[in-house]
Amino acid sequence: MSASVRTLPAPVDRRARGAVAALFLTNGALFANLLPRYPEIKAALGLENATYGLVIAAFPAGAVAAGLAAATLIRRFGSGRVAVAGTILTAIGVLTAGLSPSVGLFALALFLGGAMDAITDVAQNAHGLRVQRRYGRSIINSFHAVWSIGAVLGGSMAAAAIALGLPLGVHLSVSAVLFGTVSLVALRFCLPGRDDEHATVAADGTTQPGTTQLVAPAVDADGAAGASGGVSPPAPRPTRVSPHTVWVLVALVLVATAGAVVEDAGNSWATLYLSDDLGAPAALAATGYIALVGAQFVGRLLGDSFVDRFGQRAVARTGGLIAALGMGAALAFPTVPGTIAGFAAAGFGVATLVPAAMHEADELPGLRHGTGLTVVSWLMRLGFLLSPPLVGLVADATSLRVGLLVVPVAGLVVVGLARVLSGRATPAAPAGERAPAPAASRTD
Repeated sequence: MSASVRTLPAPVDRRARGAVAALFLTNGALFANLLPRYPEIKAALGLENATYGLVIAAFPAGAVAAGLAAATLIRRFGSGRVAVAGTILTAIGVLTAGLSPSVGLFALALFLGGAMDAITDVAQNAHGLRVQRRYGRSIINSFHAVWSIGAVLGGSMAAAAIALGLPLGVHLSVSAVLFGTVSLVALRFCLPGRDDEHATVAADGTTQPGTTQLVAPAVDADGAAGASGGVSPPAPRPTRVSPHTVWVLVALVLVATAGAVVEDAGNSWATLYLSDDLGAPAALAATGYIALVGAQFVGRLLGDSFVDRFGQRAVARTGGLIAALGMGAALAFPTVPGTIAGFAAAGFGVATLVPAAMHEADELPGLRHGTGLTVVSWLMRLGFLLSPPLVGLVADATSLRVGLLVVPVAGLVVVGLARVLSGRATPAAPAGERAPAPAASRTD
């Protein structure tokens, strides 16, 4: 069967896709259940603002400290198991943070939660990319869209718990049990076998994880063999890391970090800028963040079809331009409606950047399985950690309007580096269609 003909994925792959989506949902929801209750915890522990800011930094600090361990864990135990174990430990960390009677235990629990969240993030993306390879088309953006749904769900659960007067322990216990159970059920439907093992699918839809078959590479629109716009079939990896691979990895880190910086600008500064600098009422000021997250969600829903049609490179380059021009115009001509629209443009523009960088890093030659994905995720979290102080320092020295220039600058960085992403390609055959290659197949 021609590799250009797309057929329905095998049942086992559809179930695996649902399982990965469930893991992304739980990852988005768990920490979002805690965030709206931070003021309550701050008051209960009697924290001053400076101490509070230092303590909650334990979460990203834990992510940075433990993030590099993800690749080793994935190779040893498999991405599905690591993602589920990380989810359960994240739930325990969040619950412990909510029940902590002291500042020290609160910080330690957040550190644990952040560490496990980082490992879960890499593992669930690794498993999602594994499923994507079997689909033969881009689906990774849809997982990140589901993560956004999980974040909204978790925040809504917390808001409802506050409105109903549920004690913090009861609320977070329900969240931990619910999403921990969802992750355990999801594990049953994750792909079997090792992550670096590409199982064939029998006619009845069952997997045969012991056999690995080589697949003809996808072909770029210009006729060169290479990664597809959204996916690329597995290929033997060199044992030596070339300087080109190192350069591409650095560029991918910068692309992912640009997306993280723009996202953090909405999280940390949108409401403050609209209310303090532009004089928007409190309710209206909150719509800056909502506009960015909402547009990012829409961009991720549409992202897979865009990537399949135009390729990662064109989508990222266009998105970077949208973010740079949209937010640049909003800062050049500051109005409340224009700024809200600018944050929306920024969110839409960067929607596919992190999934694209993770996909490309996972395919880099010369790196052990999971290493590229782990490095990109880990260094991207440094962007989340360092971005708020950087914008704050610039804002203190000049103004927050100047500090927010980081958003259009990030968009221009993406435009300049988008060439490291793959171009448009003819779709690869999904796992169920793989042409037999008896001479090249091997059994592990």
